[in-house]
Amino acid sequence: MSHSINSDCISCGSCADTCPVNAICEGEKRYEIDPSICIDCGACESACPVNAIKED
Repeated sequence: MSHSINSDCISCGSCADTCPVNAICEGEKRYEIDPSICIDCGACESACPVNAIKED
């Protein structure tokens, strides 16, 4: 199980800054989480100011 970023993302980068394993990078339209790296810690979900990150 991992987290994913939906279309509400405003590309602020808060999630990427808090990810302890660097599973988040800037994508073409919004930030993206690599599910093969994500450890499902939830740090990104709490850091997102627009609640665009949810657990899959």
